[in-house]
Amino acid sequence: MNDIAAIKQPVIAEFQRFEAFFSDAFESDNEVLKEIYAYVLDNVGKQVRPLLTLLCSQVCGGVTQTTIQASVSLELMHTASLLHDDVIDEADQRRGKPSVHARWGNKSAILAGDYLLASSFLVTTTINHPKIWQILASVGKQLAVGELLQQDSTIDMQWSEAHYLDVIYNKTAQLFAACCQVGALAANATKEQVAAMKQFGENIGLIFQIKDDIFDYFDSKEIGKPTGNDLKEGKITLPLLYALLQVSTDESNSILNLIRQVYHNHDESTIPVIQQFARSHGGIRYAEERMDFYQQQALAALSLFEESEGKSALLAALHFVSDRNY
Repeated sequence: MNDIAAIKQPVIAEFQRFEAFFSDAFESDNEVLKEIYAYVLDNVGKQVRPLLTLLCSQVCGGVTQTTIQASVSLELMHTASLLHDDVIDEADQRRGKPSVHARWGNKSAILAGDYLLASSFLVTTTINHPKIWQILASVGKQLAVGELLQQDSTIDMQWSEAHYLDVIYNKTAQLFAACCQVGALAANATKEQVAAMKQFGENIGLIFQIKDDIFDYFDSKEIGKPTGNDLKEGKITLPLLYALLQVSTDESNSILNLIRQVYHNHDESTIPVIQQFARSHGGIRYAEERMDFYQQQALAALSLFEESEGKSALLAALHFVSDRNY
């Protein structure tokens, strides 16, 4: 069970219900939105988040209609945030293809994202579970907070490991946590089980983002976003953060000046130099050590649950997120 297709098998029927409901939520009479959404649906990612929701629900007692509804609402919110993020980051690619904002322009991308957010709210109204309502609303707020925090993480702003972790918690880990927590709640899990699934989600989310940030320091055609993209946006992520702390102030300032050239002057010629600096000064190794720590935390959270096909799939999902090369 080492790929997404295999991990889906314990909930394959339920995942197909999710996919049908998710696609229906994109329905629109507007021709521009139809074109955009056909493109988005044709380029969906691995959909790890709704898969985790379904698996957590199964482990905690069984997938319910509430599970399906909540997974759709969360994935719609996530998809909307990607459309908006690409506008904010001026990203021309998403999963190796032109982003919506690159093809249709900023206004259409923002409005298409707004439409999906409204669709997410509509799905939420069909859920008869106040606690899940609160979690879904909180996710929307924290995604915005994470993006604002990230704007303060550029070369000219503050940067530290604590701030970095705050950013990736709000932008990524809290959404994973919500997916797992909601899955447990939808199956009427105990408070202890809900807390354990939330902890599992937080840690797998932290791993997911750190792995994504590691990709930025390598050149690989398999990676869905262009490598060096964070550096182009002036973002200092964990591998580079660690490396900068291993050298003298003069050397650190020299690298920071190279990043400023990339960010302010759009001089991408020095990106390979910065990437090599992070690699040669232990940045990748340190980031992988942090991933290992969070993996142990995730495993500890799952230890509460009895062995089952669903638990095995969650363990496989954890290893997939840690070991993936795309």
